[in-house]
Amino acid sequence: MKRILTTLVTLVLMTTLSVTAQTERRLLSIEDAVLNRDLTPKSYPVRWVGASDSYATVEQNALIAYDARTAKKRTLITVEELNQLLATNFKTMPAYSFEEDGSLVVTAHNQRTVIDLKTKQITSRSQIPTGGENLTRQSGKGGLYAYTKKNNLYLFDGQKEIAVTSYDDPNIVCGQTVSRNEFGISGGIFFSPDATKLAFYRKDESRVTDFPLLDIQTRTGELKSIKYPMNGMASEHVSLGVYDIATGKTIYLNVTDFDEERYLTNITWSPDSQRIYIQVLDRAQHNVHLNSYSASTGQMLKQILTEHNDRWVEPQHPLVFLESDPTRFIYATDNRDGYWNLYLCNDEGQIERLTKTDASVAYVAQDAKHVYYTSAEVSPIDNHLFRVEIATGKQTRLTKAEGWHTVAVSKSGRYFLDTYSSLHVPRVVELGRTDLKPARELFRAEDPTAGYNYSEITIGTVKSADGKYDNYYRLIKPLDFDPAKKYPVILYVYGGPHSQMVQNTYLAQLRRWEMYMAQRGYVVFVMDNRGTSNRGAEFEKAINRQCGQAEMADQMEGMKWLMSHEWVDKDRIGVHGWSYGGFMTISLITNYPDVFKVGVAGGPVIDWKWYEIMYGERYMDNTQNNPEGFELTSLINKATNLKGKLLICQGAVDNVVVWQHSLSFVQECVRNNIHSIDYMPYPTAEHNVYGRDALHLYNKITNYFEDYLR
Repeated sequence: MKRILTTLVTLVLMTTLSVTAQTERRLLSIEDAVLNRDLTPKSYPVRWVGASDSYATVEQNALIAYDARTAKKRTLITVEELNQLLATNFKTMPAYSFEEDGSLVVTAHNQRTVIDLKTKQITSRSQIPTGGENLTRQSGKGGLYAYTKKNNLYLFDGQKEIAVTSYDDPNIVCGQTVSRNEFGISGGIFFSPDATKLAFYRKDESRVTDFPLLDIQTRTGELKSIKYPMNGMASEHVSLGVYDIATGKTIYLNVTDFDEERYLTNITWSPDSQRIYIQVLDRAQHNVHLNSYSASTGQMLKQILTEHNDRWVEPQHPLVFLESDPTRFIYATDNRDGYWNLYLCNDEGQIERLTKTDASVAYVAQDAKHVYYTSAEVSPIDNHLFRVEIATGKQTRLTKAEGWHTVAVSKSGRYFLDTYSSLHVPRVVELGRTDLKPARELFRAEDPTAGYNYSEITIGTVKSADGKYDNYYRLIKPLDFDPAKKYPVILYVYGGPHSQMVQNTYLAQLRRWEMYMAQRGYVVFVMDNRGTSNRGAEFEKAINRQCGQAEMADQMEGMKWLMSHEWVDKDRIGVHGWSYGGFMTISLITNYPDVFKVGVAGGPVIDWKWYEIMYGERYMDNTQNNPEGFELTSLINKATNLKGKLLICQGAVDNVVVWQHSLSFVQECVRNNIHSIDYMPYPTAEHNVYGRDALHLYNKITNYFEDYLR
């Protein structure tokens, strides 16, 4: 009897302690939701030591290497040794990388230093130029840099600065990104592999209209104009120059495809530095030509292949040459078999499919016999590593654990460093083996939210409006959820191209503000609709010429499913999104005014005729060719439908979705005497709001839902 009483007392005590521990767990503050980086899983930086099968990481102020086969550990260099060698005073290991031969590269104090780790001696030291932008370094061990100042391009040879271009006209811009970073373009400087030549973009913006942005930070305010090529209007003219470093002479490639408003994308040098490959795209984005050009004369050598699509073609990836056979290269497209796949090509136009899977893939690496790639073929919300044998086409899955894997394959192809997470797994780093023997775990992150009272996150699917696809969602129910109660709902939406809001990563790509709202009694729902990424061309191109329509139809299917549950209060449903999500927010609240009672739209596109050419014409064509589509999707036409409360937030110096959009919508509300509109400009913010300003923004968003959706 005494033992039973003791057991009962112990159980009561344990239950009390458990309940107390649960109640003591913290709720997120708005500062936690917006600014607290400690709530993301800790990382474990690790990389291959050049072309070897050893990997390196930092431990106790030393750079440590491990042999992948034996796990044998050795110290490469300590911070103290590095300080003695470089005459510096680093407290921790500075940023570092490795040359292919395993030499250590340290970039600090405007110097790039290469160190032989066997002898602990400096083998080269080069100055890094300052004062420029778009700094680009040649590959390999040399010390050449190229960079831009204002609208011109400069070369630094280790001792002196050389002007590659010298245009006085500010409308001629060299060495910078072009086409507003579409088509996979992220820079404008391209060194040849042997560093004897320098290719660069030159864009002529003379015909592009200016858009004024108001800078309020001067005494009297100042208008700063940007070049903004609007849908249906004149665009920039792009060419590719090639500068010969030895002679100081520049030629321009003789590109004659289509008209002068063509796009030049995915610039690729041949391994021998003799040829340049360009994917040339017409302005309408229905046709692409893969051409090769002589780097010496600028003349076209060969039109290797062409592609056409009545909806759009969108090249995004440079060519990758086979190291085992430099006469062949890998070409990526989603235009031939309906998904992003890899194809083996040569200069004669022979092309064969390398990755044979009905799922989107992305190139990762190669060895003498294989090409490595990541793929969505296991699940659209998972990302796994595969390899394909070049000679036979045999494909092998290399990662096993569910989730989203990011990998780095060793030069030999024997091993890979695998960083992954899944819904309930914060972060794991493993050493994988391509012979499929068991992986070795190197690091497992603790749950950074352990001290917080998080609601459960559920991943599921809802059928798309056309019944063809399973659209993935994440659902967060309120804390202490009671199915007998009714709760307000916030739909967070983006929904636009090149996005995937729901992935099988830690907490399913959660934005912490969603959890913040769930902790305060809201159901939060996020779903990827047709038009988003990683599901194939038919899924992604369903939005053609009618942005927002298929997306809204799918989102409403998600809302119908959600509203079928008794615990959803159908009279208290709100929607929030930014950029394309702002466009979706206003589209939903004006097209379905009886469903959505409150909306908060950030940086919204209001009418596609005011958006940029490169993105907007791909999906909507132009006002001359598609007047019905522009009429259907314009939110100016929907302003009179607004019944619920709508807050628009906008960066006043937004150079992506210019101020004309949101102000025009507000003016339409004023003209029609609509009073349910509110507006919050962020005077010094561009397209997104960061730092302490973001804290103000999310307080504003939260309070708006609290005031009008509670």
